[in-house]
Amino acid sequence: MFTAQAPLQLAGGATLGPVQVAYETYGTLAEDGSNAIFICHALTGDAHASGVDPQTGRAGWWDTLIGPGKAIDTDRFFVICPNLVGGCQGSTGPSSVDPTTGVPYGMTFPLLQMSDFVTVHRALLDHLGVRRLRAAVGGSLGGMQVLQWATDFPEQLDQAVVIAASSRLTAQNIAFSAVARQAILRDPQFADGHYLEHSDGPRTGMAIARMMAHITYLSEQGLAEKFGRRFQAEESIGGFGVDFAVESYLDHQGSVFLDRFDALSYLYLTRVMDYFDPFADAAAAERIAAAGTRCLVISFDSDWRFDTSHSRRIVRALLDGGVDVSFREINSPWGHDSFLLTIPDYHRTVAAFLSQADAA
Repeated sequence: MFTAQAPLQLAGGATLGPVQVAYETYGTLAEDGSNAIFICHALTGDAHASGVDPQTGRAGWWDTLIGPGKAIDTDRFFVICPNLVGGCQGSTGPSSVDPTTGVPYGMTFPLLQMSDFVTVHRALLDHLGVRRLRAAVGGSLGGMQVLQWATDFPEQLDQAVVIAASSRLTAQNIAFSAVARQAILRDPQFADGHYLEHSDGPRTGMAIARMMAHITYLSEQGLAEKFGRRFQAEESIGGFGVDFAVESYLDHQGSVFLDRFDALSYLYLTRVMDYFDPFADAAAAERIAAAGTRCLVISFDSDWRFDTSHSRRIVRALLDGGVDVSFREINSPWGHDSFLLTIPDYHRTVAAFLSQADAA
């Protein structure tokens, strides 16, 4: 899609090429192309959104929502899900080899903006011969991509589904990401971003970053129900080891993360989120309204990373611009990660909204 001769022009002014994009599709594209749904993944997601990977045996990260007979029904819809540019699961990112040097980009990889993700998504649609989308759907960072797409190119979307997302991070959100990045950057094995050439990388810093972030994805109620103050062993050691079950859980989450995600991608993608502010453009919502794109915004009442006030801010901006928008706050004890789980009311809401076009 983007080559060295015709590179990707980034919003910040830099260029990047060649660009490789890993993606998966599910279902069959209708002859008139009217049933395509684009899935935008969250921070640490990838292209494998649904079904079981025959090579790894791993279920797709949104397999709860996408598949035959599910809310995003692959018997009805043609579903497209790529790995983000800047990621580390097959698409070009900072761990990719820079063809001009023969070594990984590292910190020379250009900074990205949310609109760059959309540029690449749209190029993928051109590659697949899809001109217009029935819907773009995403949760968390994925929802931010959907919102960017809707504000920049609303004429390409019939519907936009924004789940557990934000249109502008609060100081607290930025602070959490800043601490996570510092844990990575201050790990001696980070080696100024050159670790791919010399070592296994900042594994300690990455594990700590993931452990802290994972706490923000859950809720106090959810942690209490799952772990309480239960000891990992029958008797606590009483020292500074892993005594409590919740400590063991976080330690496990940090460890498994090291095997599937790259520290540089974590730095770059979290920074994109910090600067995202689509409604700084006063005419953004008006463009959505003019195109007739219908929007669904969903929040979860126990999500404190992007609590319902973030979704209400999106809804207010859309309503002020005259957008046809629906909003639901879903009851769930599981915090931010609720968007990944099987919650019947949530799934029914998404399915009903996507069916609106059939009834129109």
